[in-house]
Amino acid sequence: MLLLGFSSGLPLALTAGTLQAWATVEGVSLQDIGFLTLVGSAYTLKFLWAPLVDRYVPPFLGRRRGWMALTQLLLAISIACMALLSPAGHLGALAMVAVVVAFLSATQDIAFDAYSTDVLHKEERGAGAAVKVLGYRLAMLVSGGLALILADSWLGWRATYFLMALLMLLCVIGTLWGPEPEHPAPPPRSLGKAVTEPLQEFFSRRGALTLLLLIVLYKLGDAFAGALSTTFLLRGAGFTPTEVGTVNKVLGLASTIVGVLAGGELLARLGLYRSLMLFGVLQAVSNLGYWVVAVAPHHIYTMGVAVALENLCGGMGTAAFVALVMALCKQEFSATQFALLSALSAVGRTYLAGPLTPVLVGKLGWPNFFLVTVVIALPGLLLLWRRRADIKALDRDAA
Repeated sequence: MLLLGFSSGLPLALTAGTLQAWATVEGVSLQDIGFLTLVGSAYTLKFLWAPLVDRYVPPFLGRRRGWMALTQLLLAISIACMALLSPAGHLGALAMVAVVVAFLSATQDIAFDAYSTDVLHKEERGAGAAVKVLGYRLAMLVSGGLALILADSWLGWRATYFLMALLMLLCVIGTLWGPEPEHPAPPPRSLGKAVTEPLQEFFSRRGALTLLLLIVLYKLGDAFAGALSTTFLLRGAGFTPTEVGTVNKVLGLASTIVGVLAGGELLARLGLYRSLMLFGVLQAVSNLGYWVVAVAPHHIYTMGVAVALENLCGGMGTAAFVALVMALCKQEFSATQFALLSALSAVGRTYLAGPLTPVLVGKLGWPNFFLVTVVIALPGLLLLWRRRADIKALDRDAA
């Protein structure tokens, strides 16, 4: 899970923040750099071709590992192709290759999410989700922060992208090393059934719509609090970019890693429902740390504690949330169902927290806004409590 999580996270920054930094350094216009943000659309739309991954089986390594190995090899080649181009001289071609990288990366995510759902036992889901997120975060650090340092001070941009392509190639080891699921489910009998049967199966469950609503609401308060957290620390609290960058990158990442690992361990002990409820409450309460920063005297230690708590509790919530999504997927359709549920989980962050946070901050001010984020978290917790019997049944069904 750690190696495959790393493989899943490595391409993301190479088509997003790192690519934007390369374009900025080479003097590309702000308008063209803004255009590059569309490269990552594949991550949002991956549910559209997830049925293909469910339906068709590569001729090697099985239904899940075959797709992972294929996409990893093609990703290594595509990232190396990016290294052969430059934003200043070949922006259009580089953008097209980046779109291919994002598409292949999203396809790898489909297969990996399905594989982790299929291969992990019930008692392993918490730890598996935690280590999976840990690998993903470490990879984003390597292809994001470390890549910028290497490109700026040591290797240059092209050599850095070649290095990332080599790391991507080495990730195939994780796929070759991974075991096949003990009881692999047969693929759907046709592409049409691969599209329709996952939806029919899910919506045949009692209370399916409220389960979907829970997916949207569970981390909504956390999403609102984090939407403009960097802007708040810079403009609202008056910290310097160096202070914010150091605390967010170092302390924030460390706290998230501790959070996901602790969340995975506690989930195995407490079970899915109690973990979701406990971590959901902690997620909500941790938003008050930013409220303290907004009303307390300016001090970097106060900011550090607030960032650490928010990332710690958010990491625990993420581990439990990923385990919930795994539990909701039926093995035969795990690629399609996981892709749909994960896309749905992004609805609140993308279409609610993003657009509404500036409006709420403008009307309420920063201190009151962070109090409101705690209230925003409550409907998800209430819905979780109302569906507690069904969530507990997921543990029993997987036992």
